[in-house]
Amino acid sequence: MKKIAFSILFLLFIQMANAQCAMCKAVVESGGDVDAAEGLNSGILYLMVFPYLLVGALFFFIIRNKIKKNKIGKK
Repeated sequence: MKKIAFSILFLLFIQMANAQCAMCKAVVESGGDVDAAEGLNSGILYLMVFPYLLVGALFFFIIRNKIKKNKIGKK
């Protein structure tokens, strides 16, 4: 259930995260190439996701490992 709630929450915040790099986008848009600005913004968002995924995976494995150790210690 938590995975579904997290997925829905993540999808709701994607639209708000669409303006992450306002300065970069403004500089590119001032040149008149809006498609390049949108591509630049998408690339920034794409690169931003991976550090969060790596840290999230690290915490997941650490917590899972601690839970396993606690279950083994209680037996």
